[in-house]
Amino acid sequence: MSDPLKKRTTKRELVVRIANETGLIQQDVYDVIQKTLDYITESLANGEDVEFRNFGVFEVTERKQRIGRNPNKPEQTVTIPTRKVVKFKPGKIMKQQVTGD
Repeated sequence: MSDPLKKRTTKRELVVRIANETGLIQQDVYDVIQKTLDYITESLANGEDVEFRNFGVFEVTERKQRIGRNPNKPEQTVTIPTRKVVKFKPGKIMKQQVTGD
């Protein structure tokens, strides 16, 4: 579960910050951010990896079929089907800034 006290940065906060720092109109900044996210999603849906140098790589991997258990009836097994998942691998610079290494 996520920590309710943990700070999150929203798309709206990014739009306001970028608009203030660049002098661009907020709606224009929003449109660019939204289009960027749309194209990233489209590429991933098409099975393509999305790479941003020094930031990281988004990639689609396949999680294999596995056997799970129903938590309400532990004696009952459930087959969890194969499915695609999006993974993110941070780039070197991001990793250094986040971990402080």
